[in-house]
Amino acid sequence: MPHPVIFIGRAILFLQHKFKNHNFKNGLALCVIIIFFTSAITYLILYVFKFHAIAQIVIIYFALAWQETIKIFYSLANNDLIQARKFLSYVVGRDTENLNANEISRATIETIAENSIDGVISVIFYAWLGYLLNQNFGACVLVWIFKTASTMDSMIGYEHFGKFGTPAAKLDDVLNFIPARIGGLIIILAGGFKICALKIFLRDRLKHKSPNSAHGESAFGGVLNLKLGGGAFYDKIFEEREFIGGENFARPLDIIRAINLLDRACAIFCVIVMIGAEYL
Repeated sequence: MPHPVIFIGRAILFLQHKFKNHNFKNGLALCVIIIFFTSAITYLILYVFKFHAIAQIVIIYFALAWQETIKIFYSLANNDLIQARKFLSYVVGRDTENLNANEISRATIETIAENSIDGVISVIFYAWLGYLLNQNFGACVLVWIFKTASTMDSMIGYEHFGKFGTPAAKLDDVLNFIPARIGGLIIILAGGFKICALKIFLRDRLKHKSPNSAHGESAFGGVLNLKLGGGAFYDKIFEEREFIGGENFARPLDIIRAINLLDRACAIFCVIVMIGAEYL
């Protein structure tokens, strides 16, 4: 069954082509229109199912994004670099065709770390916040407002879209601001709350041009003591970035450690928000 994000993406592309002038005003209009219709459709689905808890669970479930990075690990375990590069290319924007096993491992862990915030922690955060606002539809509507903003940022928030993509990029920055900081601390907690990991997180969490992107990476790098970042090739052009995290270079087995860390962080955060929803 096609994922709901696919339909949101098609709507974004449709409006992108409809707007002849890609200026800030039209970029803002696109954001308002897409968010309005996503919210309305989400509410309508809930209304049809009489705001049943199962309907809410399914809608929120579709907003969660666990990347299938385990396939990359299995390919590396079988010494199949070609297959590992192929699977990695599905989840990262960098060039993958010339990466060795350690570079593939580093890129995989980086995308797990980044996805831990905008694909998991932020979704749970907005489900909790929305539930506090309205127990019938708040969680689902707020989650899909966030998911829509994240999709718009991924599609038109890049620099080459200029002012047209600025509203989407800024909206995504605002919506991820609090979850990114909470998520970093939750990841540190899931790793045993080691002081050395916390220090690395506090030192490196702003080492990115985006105000939120390095929080997940710095937390993962600190807990796992892995050196992440350092730049990569994008469309044959090397983009320099600062190193983030610990001292060791990533290896294939570290992918499993990263996946397990994300699972623990998710479980801990779910417990926290359930307690918060019960008593707030």
